[in-house]
Amino acid sequence: MWSIDQRCFPPGIAYPRRELAAYIQHRGSFTVVAERAGEKPSVAGFIVAEASRRGVGHIITIDVLPASRRGGLGSQLLVAAEERLRHVPCHTVVLETAVDNTSALGFYKRHHYSVVKVVPRYYSTGVDAFVLEKQIEGPLPASTGP
Repeated sequence: MWSIDQRCFPPGIAYPRRELAAYIQHRGSFTVVAERAGEKPSVAGFIVAEASRRGVGHIITIDVLPASRRGGLGSQLLVAAEERLRHVPCHTVVLETAVDNTSALGFYKRHHYSVVKVVPRYYSTGVDAFVLEKQIEGPLPASTGP
C-alpha cells in the first residue's frame, strides 16, 4: 500500500512508510482495499480511516492508482468507510487535503464535504491543507440481506 501512496501523491504529501504503517495499525483504524480483477488480482486502491471515541471519524488517506481512476472506485471506497464509521457510531467525518489538490477538492465536494478551515503549512512541503467535514449522523440504511 505504501508504494501505491507514493504513486498517488507527490513527495512531502505522500506518507513515509512508517507513518502509513502506524495509521493502518492504530487502534480504532481500519483499511478497506479494492482489488482489480483478472488472472492476477492486484490492489487498485485503498482507504484508511479511524474512529474516535468522540464520534468523529477521520479519513487518513484515500489512494486509487491512476489507471483505476474515473470509474467510481474512489467513491465506493469513501462510501464504504463512511458506512463503517456510521456503525461505530460516528456523527461526523473529517479529512485534510492539500489546498492545491483541485481534483480531490472537487471529489470531496461531490460527496458533500465542506471546507471548515485551513491549516497553514500542514504538509512537510509547506503546502496548506483544507480541513473538510461531513455530517453522517442519522438512520442507518436498511439491510438488504436475508
